[in-house]
Amino acid sequence: MDNIAFLIYSFSTLFAIVSPVGGVITFVSLTSDITLEEKNILATKSVILACTIALFFAVTGKMILNFFGVSIDSLRVAGGILLFVVAFDMILAKVSRESITEKEIDKSMDRSDVWIFPIALPLLTGPGTITTIIVLMGSALSIFQNAIVMISIILTFAITWIFFHFSRRIYKLLGYTGMLVFTRLMGLLLAAMAVNFVAIGIWNIYMSFQ
Repeated sequence: MDNIAFLIYSFSTLFAIVSPVGGVITFVSLTSDITLEEKNILATKSVILACTIALFFAVTGKMILNFFGVSIDSLRVAGGILLFVVAFDMILAKVSRESITEKEIDKSMDRSDVWIFPIALPLLTGPGTITTIIVLMGSALSIFQNAIVMISIILTFAITWIFFHFSRRIYKLLGYTGMLVFTRLMGLLLAAMAVNFVAIGIWNIYMSFQ
C-alpha cells in the first residue's frame, strides 16, 4: 500500500470510528443548557484531551502489545469484531454500547466535567478507537507511515472540533433524521472495514503456522 492510499485508508477508518457527526447528537444533548461560549470551551477541551489520548496509544500501542505478548493480528481480529459491533449499532442509529450508554448520558447531564467523561473518553476515544489506532500503527511499514497515522488522528480530531464548535448549527441544518442517516452510512463503511480487519488478521495468523 503506497503512502497516499495508506493516508486515505487511515483517515477514513478513524473518521468512521470516531464519527464526529454521530457525536454531535450526544454533544448537543449534553451541552444544551450552557451558553455558546461555555459550549465552545468544552468542545475544545474535550477534543484536545481525546486527541492526546489517541496519540498516546499510537506511540505506546506496540509496547503494550509486546508487554502482554499479544500479536498485532490477534488484536486485528478482536478489534474487527469490536468494530463490527460498533458499526451494527451505528447502522441501527443507536448510541454505541462500546462507547457510552444512554444511562451514562442521563447521569452526565448535570456534571461539570462532561468534557472528560463521557465526551473525551469514551465517546471520542473508546475501546474501538484505541484498538483501531494500534492496529493502524502495527500495519505501518515505515516511520513515515507511522507519521501518516498520527496525521490522520490529528486531522480527524480537528474535523471533530469543527463539528462540535458548530454543533448547534449543524444540528439545525441537518436535523436529527439527517444526522442519523449519515451515521448509518458511516456504520456501513465501518462494518466493511471491520470485516477487512478480521479477514486480514485470520489470514496472517493462518500463514504464520505454515
